[in-house]
Amino acid sequence: MVLSTLLLAVSLAAAPASLPRLQDEPIVDDRPELKGLFTTLQGHLSKKGVEDEQARTILDKLVQEFPQSGPKDRAAIVKEVAGCFDVKRPKELQEGVPDDRIFLSSAVALGTMGPESVKPLLEQLGGKDHKKNIRLQVEIAHSLGKTKSPDAVKSLLSLLKHKDSPMQAAGAEALGNYLEAPLDTRKVIFEELLKTLMDQMIKKQDITDTEAMDRWNVISGPIITTLQKVSGHNETDPELWQRWWNDNKKKEWGPKAE
Repeated sequence: MVLSTLLLAVSLAAAPASLPRLQDEPIVDDRPELKGLFTTLQGHLSKKGVEDEQARTILDKLVQEFPQSGPKDRAAIVKEVAGCFDVKRPKELQEGVPDDRIFLSSAVALGTMGPESVKPLLEQLGGKDHKKNIRLQVEIAHSLGKTKSPDAVKSLLSLLKHKDSPMQAAGAEALGNYLEAPLDTRKVIFEELLKTLMDQMIKKQDITDTEAMDRWNVISGPIITTLQKVSGHNETDPELWQRWWNDNKKKEWGPKAE
């Protein structure tokens, strides 16, 4: 995980949470204090990266406000956070490394804002502006999985066929969030993961194909972990996974099954 993601995670853990709303307390929507945060965020973003650290502090505050918000404010928060993807950051932190800290922080924040954040995350997954930034695309995939939205499953499954192995691994890891999804959904996830695993196992048997071995080393762990999560079965050997699937694909099973 990149430094910026770690920093945001630490700040979220350290930041004082908003006071929980009492059960009978009405949700106040369209709050003026949120509009103030939006204005402050835009002010920091306009400084061409100089005040991105302050902007990320505002993102932290919006993450804290989101679960306490009504539907209008939730939609507005997601819109503002997703808008961070549109700012221009031409400079590099170092040669070949883009200044993508605000984008990474936005992706992490949106992962806590499902289901409202699913649409903007899907738009950024493979979107033209950030398509070549693999570490950002990986974080976007992870955040999509954290929403646990059924609307994200198809796109996450499509990542299993991605040309870049980190994206395949990200898709597999993100699908591990669906361990409580309906059984038919988990079976689709399981079958596609298993196909990917078995196909790559065959390819890596060619000892001259170093790319296949490298890809195997990246994707096999996340795939096997997610197979375990969505099935409830503990196995590591691909061939034994195939045997288990053949025996159980028409049966009832779940996260607690063995």
